[in-house]
Amino acid sequence: MTLAIGLLGGSFDPIHLGHLQLARDALAQLGLAEVRFLPAGRPWQKGELTDATHRAQMVLAAIRDEPRFVLDMREVERTGRTYTIDTLRELRSLLGEAVSLVLIMGSDQFERLETWRDWRLLLDLAHLAVARRADAVLRPSYVLQEYFNAHWAPPAAVHGAARGRVVEIQMTPVDASATEVRAALAQPPCPARDARLAEVVPAAVLDYIDAHHLYR
Repeated sequence: MTLAIGLLGGSFDPIHLGHLQLARDALAQLGLAEVRFLPAGRPWQKGELTDATHRAQMVLAAIRDEPRFVLDMREVERTGRTYTIDTLRELRSLLGEAVSLVLIMGSDQFERLETWRDWRLLLDLAHLAVARRADAVLRPSYVLQEYFNAHWAPPAAVHGAARGRVVEIQMTPVDASATEVRAALAQPPCPARDARLAEVVPAAVLDYIDAHHLYR
C-alpha cells in the first residue's frame, strides 16, 4: 500500500473551521498519513492578502493540537506568484515515487480548474480529491466533466498509485467563509458578532488575530 499525503492549499485569510473540517474528512475517508497545509505566498488569482507570515502563523495555531496536520511553508518562501503545479513538481521531486500525493479541493475549486496554470498536468504529479457536500451537485464544464469521467476512481485508488486519479470525498457541511470572517472582524465587538466568530474560527486563531490587530 502506497503512503498517501494530503495537500490542502489556500490563502487561509484567515483559516477557519471549514478548512479544518475538509482536512479531517480527507484524512479519514482517504486513509492519509497526514495533511499538509500550504498557505499561498502570492496566489495569482487573489488580490491583496494579509501578510503571509501572519496567515501561516494562524494556520499553525489552528492545527497545533492535530498530530497529523502539518504546516508546509514552501509556497510562502517561494518568490514570485504561487502556482500549484510548481508545488507539486517540487514535492514529487523531493518525495519520489514511493509517496502518493493527494491534492484536496472543494467542488467549487474543481469547477474552476481550467483556469489553473497547466491544469491538465496536475494528474501527472498527484491525485485530485474533490470534496462536496451530500446535497451538492457538481457542475463542471463539458471539458472538465470528460476529464473527471476519464480519471475517476474510488477513494482507495490513492493507495494503489502515486498519482493520476480523481476521487471524491464527502465534506461535512460547515457554514463558514473567510470573506464572512473578515467582515465580522472588521465590525466593533458585540455579543452576536463574537458568538458567530467563536462558532467558525478556532479560539487560538482569534487570540492571534486579536494580539496582532488583524482585520481591523
